[in-house]
Amino acid sequence: MEYAVVVDNVTKKYGAVEALKGVSLTVPSGELFGIIGPDGAGKTSLFRILTTLLLPDSGNASVCGLDIAKDYKEIRRRVGYMPGRFSLYQDLTVEENLNFFATVFHTTIEENYELVKDIYQQIEPFRKRRAGALSGGMKQKLALSCALIHKPDVLFLDEPTTGVDPVSRKEFWGMLRRLKEQGITIIASTPIIDEARQCDRIAFINEGQIHGIDTPERILNQFASILCPPGLEHDKVEQKDEYVIEVDKLTKRFGNFTAVDHISFKVHRGEIFGFLGANGAGKTTAMRMLTGLSHPTGGTARVAGFDIATRTEDVKKNIGYMSQKFSLYEDLKVWENIRLFAGIYGMAEDEIARKTDELLERIGLSAERDTLVKGLPLGWKQKLAFSVSIFHEPKIVFLDEPTGGVDPATRRQFWELIYQAADRGITVFVTTHFMDEAEYCDRISIMVDGVIRALDTPDELKRQFKVATMDDVFQQLAREAVRTAD
Repeated sequence: MEYAVVVDNVTKKYGAVEALKGVSLTVPSGELFGIIGPDGAGKTSLFRILTTLLLPDSGNASVCGLDIAKDYKEIRRRVGYMPGRFSLYQDLTVEENLNFFATVFHTTIEENYELVKDIYQQIEPFRKRRAGALSGGMKQKLALSCALIHKPDVLFLDEPTTGVDPVSRKEFWGMLRRLKEQGITIIASTPIIDEARQCDRIAFINEGQIHGIDTPERILNQFASILCPPGLEHDKVEQKDEYVIEVDKLTKRFGNFTAVDHISFKVHRGEIFGFLGANGAGKTTAMRMLTGLSHPTGGTARVAGFDIATRTEDVKKNIGYMSQKFSLYEDLKVWENIRLFAGIYGMAEDEIARKTDELLERIGLSAERDTLVKGLPLGWKQKLAFSVSIFHEPKIVFLDEPTGGVDPATRRQFWELIYQAADRGITVFVTTHFMDEAEYCDRISIMVDGVIRALDTPDELKRQFKVATMDDVFQQLAREAVRTAD
């Protein structure tokens, strides 16, 4: 059997941290191979070694029969790599990015156009647009085109669909299957179980060690407690007439483009309200208006009792906010971040000190009190960022895709924190691309092309659309979309 990748007893340390501990695996040519594991398990270190960006401390590895140390130049010519954070140049246009990557590999777009045609045709209408202005799904398609333009033998994808909606994810994995049919070996890491199921085989990595390599079904069964934790149970909020968000015909235009088109809805106190939609549907634009970060073009909205157009400072004092790229300061210690934000929210010094100890104990970070935030695993950062956003006990907390890129067990822990906040009367307004999380919400709205197309409880929406899961509801509605980018 011909192997595209061979890893033999590879180790890698960063100071005292052992990222990889004697990792061994083989991937036959033409296989779609998945790597799955919790945050900080060693996935990215392994990818960086196999793409010759890092040298292992010990052990050997080869790609296409070439040694990663001695033959690194040839390996770089023969592999494509899509890192976790897109490798695009944000200030270059779609066309300029693709031309740049083709030139680097001494080829042209024309020479290998057939390979990227299916993907590139979807973004070609936007070829003059800067990469930084594309939606998540469009960036993903461009990054994949750039990784493929020199016709690699092996394609490495490090969590390629983080922050991308379910419809775009489904399309992306359809593209990967077509690439596999063309003989390209694909190695992809993912925190998403449905994606892992589409691989021929998967390796489960945890704490720097491979614990099993087998079919997805066998691995997911064997390590179910980590990879497939049970769903959460939560008593649904009793619907009261006390509203903390009231939106009436809210509209936002950018020139001739209407991003948010006369949306209306109300959110109850203590409710977990899911705000869903495909990339480019207008969710983030709507959330920016509700949090006082963007001025509406038309319509009205009241948040925590204050008009978002005339009382933005009062709105900001009464809400918490956690963005996709959390607002923590990486070079400050854990306790320093808490103190900084508590001070901004106007809390008293003695209250800050007392509540900081309580918070760290509650989220299990007491031992990390003096750790720089940049040294924390992603899942821990997310828990800290959420806890900081509600430290001042706001009436409402806005969460913009708070669990992107984390493993299922960490996502479940995060939702336990959300439930605890709701039980204390904090209203949670959350966007997510994970449809299992949509099931955890009390009610859900789904946006399509700037308008709200559905709004009800998860069970009622499934009944209305005559389907079994929220993913089915989302796929059905999102396919109505006409526009493809914000």
